Amino acid sequence: MTIKKFMFVNRKAPYGTIYALESLEVVLIGAAFEQDVSMAFTDDGVYQLKKGQNTKAIGIKGFEKTYGALEDYDVTKLYVDQESLTARGLTAEDLCVPVEVVSRAELGKHMEAQDVVLSF
Repeated sequence: MTIKKFMFVNRKAPYGTIYALESLEVVLIGAAFEQDVSMAFTDDGVYQLKKGQNTKAIGIKGFEKTYGALEDYDVTKLYVDQESLTARGLTAEDLCVPVEVVSRAELGKHMEAQDVVLSF
C-alpha cells in the first residue's frame, strides 16, 4: 500500500457549518487507512481546538473529546497558525490538545510537503 501525506486545513469556526465535523471525520478515516495525516488550524479554525466549549445552548454535541482521541489514531501533527491565535486572543494553553504553533510561512512549508491538501 502506498502511503500518502494528507493535510487537512481547518479554517472555519467549529459550529454553524458542517466543515469542522466533516474534516474531523475525514481525518479519522484517513488515519484508519494508515495514511500520513496532519491537520492545520488557521483563521476561525483555531476555535475548533478551544478548551471547554459548552454546546448545550445550541443543541449540538461538542467534539472536543474527539480531538483528544486523535493520538490514538497516530494523528499527532497538529499545526496552529500563530497569527490566527494572536488575532483571536488565544494561546496554545487555551487549546484542548498539544499542537505545534507555527508562523504562516512555516505552515506554508508544511503544506508544500504534502501529497494532498484539503481545505475545510
